[in-house]
Amino acid sequence: MTVVLITGAAGMIATELRQRLAPRFSLKLTDIQPVGPLSEREQFVAADLADAAALETVMNGVQAVVHLGGVAVEETWEKIMPANIAGAYNVFEAARRAGVKRIVVASSNHAVGYFPRSEMIDDRVLPRPDGRYGLSKAFAETLGRLYADKYRMEVFCIRIGAMTLEPEDVRRLATWIHPDDLTSLVEVGLSAPGIHHEIVYGMSDNKRAWWDNSNALRLGYRPRHQSEHYADAVIAREPPHDPHDPVEIYQGGAFVTAEAVAHRKSVTGR
Repeated sequence: MTVVLITGAAGMIATELRQRLAPRFSLKLTDIQPVGPLSEREQFVAADLADAAALETVMNGVQAVVHLGGVAVEETWEKIMPANIAGAYNVFEAARRAGVKRIVVASSNHAVGYFPRSEMIDDRVLPRPDGRYGLSKAFAETLGRLYADKYRMEVFCIRIGAMTLEPEDVRRLATWIHPDDLTSLVEVGLSAPGIHHEIVYGMSDNKRAWWDNSNALRLGYRPRHQSEHYADAVIAREPPHDPHDPVEIYQGGAFVTAEAVAHRKSVTGR
């Protein structure tokens, strides 16, 4: 494998992955936004995920795809649908037409955000999205299942938690992933043999995790970072929370009330 296409290459996650993947792979980058200076192992081709023809052109010469592109927060359906739903379909279909077999999909913990924090879940649970964004990620996972079963593509879906250099709040002590560990997980998705359709969780070695990541470990993932190293400092600086607040009950955090908050603002004018 020599050329890996990264969609959404101007985003925060892609920016961290690029510098870590470039020593091992030649990277073809695409986005609707500029991606900044390129290394000698990178090339950039601008394309909109909603433009199927442009994606077919971008796919030329590619051996694998890391699909990060799309809206990355809770948004209106009018914004989610073309970027995350139609966009995901266009990426898969362009890859199929170009004969690209391996796709690493940036799914999200919000595809299962309505599971309670009291319940440990694994890769076999059914989707339980906490909003339109989470729904779009559940769609991408299921789309990957279709293309794996029907077209024998090799699909690796990562339910990414919160990627930062350090966990920033108590919730992230459960969901955090260091960029180094996410890079390692992407590399597993690109190179592990025998992939058909796999779902794994994008988290570091977190003691407080709500996710059983045995499937990732089975495939060769070995996280090196632990959120517990930051726990005392994170807990000390965070004020107490209401345990009856849905934000504290469900794994998706603030995403489970995002629409309700927006609705209250529109009604009250605040």
